[in-house]
Amino acid sequence: MNNKLNNLSNEKRKNFSDFLELGIVIAFIFLIICIYVPRAIWDEEESFEDKSQFYMENMFDVQSFYKSVMGEFSSDGLWAVQVVNSVRDSLSGDSTYIGNQSITLNSKTFNVNVPKGYDIEFDTTFGFPMMRRDTISDTISTIVMYSEDLSRNDTSYVQKKLLSKFVADSNFVELVEEVPTERVEVVNYYDTYMPDSAMYFCPVSEKPFLISLKDEGNIVRVESPIEEPIVRRRYVLFAFKAGNHGFIDDGSKSWDR
Repeated sequence: MNNKLNNLSNEKRKNFSDFLELGIVIAFIFLIICIYVPRAIWDEEESFEDKSQFYMENMFDVQSFYKSVMGEFSSDGLWAVQVVNSVRDSLSGDSTYIGNQSITLNSKTFNVNVPKGYDIEFDTTFGFPMMRRDTISDTISTIVMYSEDLSRNDTSYVQKKLLSKFVADSNFVELVEEVPTERVEVVNYYDTYMPDSAMYFCPVSEKPFLISLKDEGNIVRVESPIEEPIVRRRYVLFAFKAGNHGFIDDGSKSWDR
């Protein structure tokens, strides 16, 4: 009888120990979830906010380019995107597409006044500054030239592509040697892109950004369309929240204040 009671007691202790270990494991998993899931949601919220503000910056820049060719801003953001992109495309095919030009979009023909340097400013505005290192192969020529200032022969080192210029000079004496060389050159450039219609819409609400004209059309304002916070459930216990992402008023960004 005592053995049965002992066995039953041992079995209860074992079951209790198993449940305790399971509880510890579940609590540990829940703790990990409570730490990492909110962080992932915050990162998602920040990512959407950055994307929304980036889109607004592009829409404001589109308005600036639209005014440069049309003389005024437009409350129709999609139309403005089409116009400025079309002008850039025309410049890609014809570098003389400057000044008063005719353009046809959506079966509508109208005139634009394209300023000089439009394409360069467009590419630097809608582009990310980048840097690369190029390895340049070259040949250095050692030459002897008669120097009138020194009244004697003088040795110089020039790139081979410039050699013909020195050979044609009356003071050229001789070519001594040519040595192949390599050098690393840092090149700065812009990774350009074209603003598209997707940038006209808030990435969270998928509603178009609010574009309004003030001061008799001389000032443009681009604003987030989110009026009430958007809440989306994540993993039952958590939620993604997005509020109004700000505005750009006459070039002044609310998030830079």
